Amino acid sequence: MLQAFAAAFRTPDLRRKLLFSLAMIAIYRLGASVPGPGVSIKAINACLTQAQASDQRDVYSLVNLFSGGALLRLSVFALGIMPYITASIIVQLLVVVIPRFEQLKKEGQSGQNKLTQYTRYLTIALAILQSTGIIALARSGQLFPNCSQEIIPSDSVWTTVVLVVALTAGTSLIMWLGELLTEKGIGNGMSVLIFTSIAARIPAEGGSILRSRGGLVFTVVCIFALLIIGAVVYVEQAQRRIPVQYAKRMVGRRMYGGTSTYLPLKVNQAGVIPVIFASSLLYLPQLIAQLQGNSTGPVRQFFENYIIDQSSAFHVALYFGLIVFFTYFYVSITFNPEERADDMKRYGGFIPGIRPGRPTAEYLQYVLSRITLPGSIYLGVVAVLPNFFLSITQSGQNQNFPFGGTAVLIMVGVGLETVKQIETQLNQRNYEGFLK
Repeated sequence: MLQAFAAAFRTPDLRRKLLFSLAMIAIYRLGASVPGPGVSIKAINACLTQAQASDQRDVYSLVNLFSGGALLRLSVFALGIMPYITASIIVQLLVVVIPRFEQLKKEGQSGQNKLTQYTRYLTIALAILQSTGIIALARSGQLFPNCSQEIIPSDSVWTTVVLVVALTAGTSLIMWLGELLTEKGIGNGMSVLIFTSIAARIPAEGGSILRSRGGLVFTVVCIFALLIIGAVVYVEQAQRRIPVQYAKRMVGRRMYGGTSTYLPLKVNQAGVIPVIFASSLLYLPQLIAQLQGNSTGPVRQFFENYIIDQSSAFHVALYFGLIVFFTYFYVSITFNPEERADDMKRYGGFIPGIRPGRPTAEYLQYVLSRITLPGSIYLGVVAVLPNFFLSITQSGQNQNFPFGGTAVLIMVGVGLETVKQIETQLNQRNYEGFLK
């Protein structure tokens, strides 16, 4: 990997792309540290210090993770990339539900451009909605429940409007930076920005473990982290290769086909989307509890003891079950065996021993259902690792384990994909054939 990066820096056009990517990342991290208009930096710092001392983990931890800590600071980039992720997921689901969206997806690049435009509009709408909600929670003291400082001193409507516009503009700028990274840089821009946000949080999380639990526990956590990352890399690279044979056919005076290839089906076909779905769904009870304030009752007590408490066995089992469910659900809407079978039949391809058409679709569905089970179990195990490490890292307090769950899945996946793209572009520029 290091050789690939060194070779990329020696190649002029790749070096320009890498430097451009680094510049976009620097702008992104700079925006994450710029406070929003009307926000009291002194109050924010005091509340953050108090929250770190009490190891507070709340409903906003996932958004705060994806924003690189910018959410709890109410910076210009406080919302991070989460509105765009949510909009992308919604549009992908609507492709299955709305025939017009499905038709756009089949139209190729022009249809994809329209879907991207719809995603942008939905991102702006979600950013306005989320920024308004976060500002309201910050003023009511729910963003930092144990802090008495006034984060936003002014209660005027003008201050609220300006802050909402600033946070929404920050989300729009992040979306633009991500598209520029995809077009002129290396890798998928949005994924690289998420990778940067998560990586920016790891030193603080590791330092917290080192200060509170000592060097021995920190060393054990680092060893476990290496083992987890190695296992994630192994499973992310695993795939089931289904052999595909293309029959020979004459087109004019030329003969095409007659080649053998394979259809790769990844063990983790759904990526990290099921973990995000399950996390968002489990955070809803805590959000409802925060909005209710200090009210008591049997339902509130049940939520706090079994669902909100992340160290409870019920919460872990529910989280694991939701991840398995959403893995099967997401794979079923993103991979259509009938479409793959029709495409293979259209171009003269077939699986040896399987008839083209419906038998091929049934075989693909059979294989996909078998490999999705270990993939969903793998996602569930990695995602619930932080819950098992709560007692190790902070004596039962709700402290993030920095090398488990959504963070490690995203970081490893984005890292592998970026390195693959660099190696692919290097091979295109330094290709050596049979004749030298």
